[in-house]
Amino acid sequence: MRLPELLKLTEGRLLVDAKEDVFMDRAYAADLLSDVLALTDEQTTLITGTTSPQVIRVAEILNIVAIIFVRGKQPSDAVLEYALRLGIPIITTKKAMFEICGLMYENGVKPCKDRPMPEKKPSV
Repeated sequence: MRLPELLKLTEGRLLVDAKEDVFMDRAYAADLLSDVLALTDEQTTLITGTTSPQVIRVAEILNIVAIIFVRGKQPSDAVLEYALRLGIPIITTKKAMFEICGLMYENGVKPCKDRPMPEKKPSV
C-alpha cells in the first residue's frame, strides 16, 4: 500500500511527508514502546496513540516506514520536526487503533513478523 492509498483508507491527514515513495506491506500496533522495540521487525508501519518524541527514536532504530497516530492524537511540533529530519511520514486519524488495523489488513497489509517473548518456565 502506498501513502496516498493509506491516507484515503484511514481518512487520515498527512502531517509529515516522506522523502521518497513509501510502500507499506506490514504493520504493528502498540502504545507501549518497549513492546515495539522488543516484538517488531524492521521496515514496518507503526500504528500508535503514543505521541512522545521517543516514538520517533524507536522508529529510527527500527527503520519504521511510517507512523499512524490514532484517536485524533496530535504530536508536538518537536516530534514532527524530528520525523521530518528523518523522512518518516506521520499520519493522524480520528479512527481507533482497532479499526485502522482492520482496514489495513483487509486491504492487504500483513502483520509484521512478531518476535514472541520467550516463555517463562513456571516457578515451583
